[in-house]
Amino acid sequence: MPTPAVVFFEIPVLDMDRAMNFYRKVFACEFDSMVVDGNDMAFFPMSTQGIGISGALAKGDAYRPTTDGVIIYVATDSIDATLQDVLMYGGHLHYPKTHNEFGFVAEFIDTEGNRIALFEKRRSEEE
Repeated sequence: MPTPAVVFFEIPVLDMDRAMNFYRKVFACEFDSMVVDGNDMAFFPMSTQGIGISGALAKGDAYRPTTDGVIIYVATDSIDATLQDVLMYGGHLHYPKTHNEFGFVAEFIDTEGNRIALFEKRRSEEE
């Protein structure tokens, strides 16, 4: 049996326009929107580098923003710069930038009330 792999995520939203505006500004990305099974969906772009997974902002009866559920980690080149954008565009710091054996992590609360984590890869001493 193959090892299970996460292939897609959905971030619940209450206000699709507000959420798209927030994520568009924080992560400098555009969305493709459509209705899927009666739910409004705004899809993050797929990686052109063949790494990571993609997902969508999702609005519908089954979607409720939360700080208590699964944590999604989004890679960034600079947690500091990304957190500045988060705060500038209406998000809130939840867990400050912290170093671990893999690099740095931090968490924020988005404009919809979801806890989202950031990951910055540890750089080698030569970089």
